Amino acid sequence: MGSPEDRLTLGIESSCDETAAAVLRGGRELLSNIVSTQIPVHQKFGGVVPEIASRRHIVNVMPVIDEALRQASVRLPEISQVAVTYGPGLVGALLVGVAAAKALAFALDVPLLGVNHLEGHIFANFLSFPDLRPPFVALVVSGGHTALVRVVDYNRFQLMGQTRDDAAGEAFDKVARVMGLPYPGGPQIDRLAAEGNPDAIDFPRALLENGNYEFSFSGLKSAVLNYLNEQKMKRREVSKPDVAASFQKAVIEVLAAKALEAMRETGYSALVLAGGVASNSALECRLRKMADERRFAFYYPSPVLCTDNAAMIACRGYYQSLAGHFSGLRLNAVPGLGLSNLEA
Repeated sequence: MGSPEDRLTLGIESSCDETAAAVLRGGRELLSNIVSTQIPVHQKFGGVVPEIASRRHIVNVMPVIDEALRQASVRLPEISQVAVTYGPGLVGALLVGVAAAKALAFALDVPLLGVNHLEGHIFANFLSFPDLRPPFVALVVSGGHTALVRVVDYNRFQLMGQTRDDAAGEAFDKVARVMGLPYPGGPQIDRLAAEGNPDAIDFPRALLENGNYEFSFSGLKSAVLNYLNEQKMKRREVSKPDVAASFQKAVIEVLAAKALEAMRETGYSALVLAGGVASNSALECRLRKMADERRFAFYYPSPVLCTDNAAMIACRGYYQSLAGHFSGLRLNAVPGLGLSNLEA
């Protein structure tokens, strides 16, 4: 495969409604990052329709890979290894990417790397910040997961705590839907909240006791729904900006409090934000202010690397390859895959 610094990794991502491919040289030099989004297709349904997503991936996956190779000025035979998301995600969508990656790895006779999508989100920060090195605490906030991870080294993670029910991003989307906001709901809540009063409604914050790194947003989501139904029954006018701002503040306060507690426990000097919700402006602002006050470093990916993409998958795959964590051609999709402790 040549020296690690010259290794070319083809990354493939198809866990939900983005078909993506990227080419990475070594661990940090991104040569191309192509994303084909299905948002316009799913907006009319108010969310992702799994069967439609799978069919679109089948149509898009090879053209996206071809475009990634073209923009990287790399020929397919030059690829050293193929990294692909194998979970978590929608099973039909995952299978498209996994099948394409297995076929390419077999045809090229190169190693295959099955990548945990959530670990990929953490590694997106290495592409945005070439000088970033472990150890650090990672706060992963996505549509399907919320977790705090102690990243000891590139291939050593310790899960400190995760969500018991709804993820933060899932709560954002569900609240946005009942408020009549278009899909995807997270960015809509973020924009609307900027116009509202975050102290207008006192929504609950769960599991805030010290030393508890687990999350729960189901009760908060229900509290928002109950508030909206109560106002409707009483025929009171609802200020959507106030609801959005108050809801968002409740989520962010929980995330920030637990991240700060994790920083205190580990004694680490860097906090990394990862996942689709990392693009939330209020969350980024709150964590940055907290980091400045407490004098620790704070990192979060560029917007294009916050959401689902193949660059982060290629990066995670590269560091797996350095540790010899390869997958065989029997690799299969694992839709319920979560974060867990990993020792190199």
